Amino acid sequence: MRVQTILAHPLPDSFAAAVHRTAADTLRDAGHEVAETDLYAQGFEPALTAAERAAYHRPDYDTTAVAPLVERLRWADALVLVYPHWWFDMPAIMKGYFDRVWAPGVAFRHDPAGGTIRPLLTNLRHVAVLTSFGSPWWINALGLRHPSRRILRVGVVGACAPKARFHWRALYDMDRSTPDTRARFLAAAAADMRRLG
Repeated sequence: MRVQTILAHPLPDSFAAAVHRTAADTLRDAGHEVAETDLYAQGFEPALTAAERAAYHRPDYDTTAVAPLVERLRWADALVLVYPHWWFDMPAIMKGYFDRVWAPGVAFRHDPAGGTIRPLLTNLRHVAVLTSFGSPWWINALGLRHPSRRILRVGVVGACAPKARFHWRALYDMDRSTPDTRARFLAAAAADMRRLG
C-alpha cells in the first residue's frame, strides 16, 4: 500500500516527531511504500491566498502552488496525520494543508446546483490520526464531545473520501505524561500501523 505520512510540528525533537518516525518506520517494515511529508520543514504556507479564495468556486481552480502535495495526495492509498492539539484543534499549518491541498478539483467537486460537494478522493482507503492533547481525556470527551475528531472524520474525510476507514489514536494529558506513558503510546501507534491495510 502507498502511504503518505504528514507531520505538523515545528520542533524536530518533539514527541510528535517521534510518533511520526515510529509510524513511518513501522509502515516501511510492514512492506508499505511510504512518502513522508513534514509541513514545517518544507516551509509549507498554510494561508489560503486571495487568488485561491477568489477562484474557489471556478471549475478551473489552480493548485499549481501546492502541486507536489496534490500529487502525493492523489498517489496515496492511505494518509497518516501526526500532530498535537493546541486549544483543542489541529495546528494552523495542518488546517492550512486541508484548506489549500484538499481543494476543489482535487478532494471534491462543487455541485453546480449548490448542493453537497462530490467526493473525489476515491483512492484513499485509510486515514489515520496519531495525536496528543495537553488536557485529560474527559475534558475533550465529556466537556467538548471530541470536536476536532468529529469535524475531521465527518466533515472532511467523510465528505471527500467517504470510502476511507478513519482511525484515531490520542495521548491525553500530554502535559503530565511520563516516559512510560509516551513509550506505551508509541507502541500502540506502531501496532496501529502494522494493522493498517
